[in-house]
Amino acid sequence: MRSFFSSLAARLGRDQRGATAVEYGIMVSLIAVVIIVAVTLLGGTLKETFNSVQCSVKGGAYTAASTTGGVTTDGKCSI
Repeated sequence: MRSFFSSLAARLGRDQRGATAVEYGIMVSLIAVVIIVAVTLLGGTLKETFNSVQCSVKGGAYTAASTTGGVTTDGKCSI
């Protein structure tokens, strides 16, 4: 009986097929977290940049968003 369990433990110790799947799962989840954090931090900046480019393509001048007295106003495009 003891030899059965020791041989079973040896076989399970050598079998690493599931280990790579777990490692890939951890890598994918970490990459997803990095992407979510980057989009969250850069989201507002990217929106302002795209609005500025859109206004420039139309031939106008873009005024960035501002905060006055706790109230945030959107950027304006004057053509």
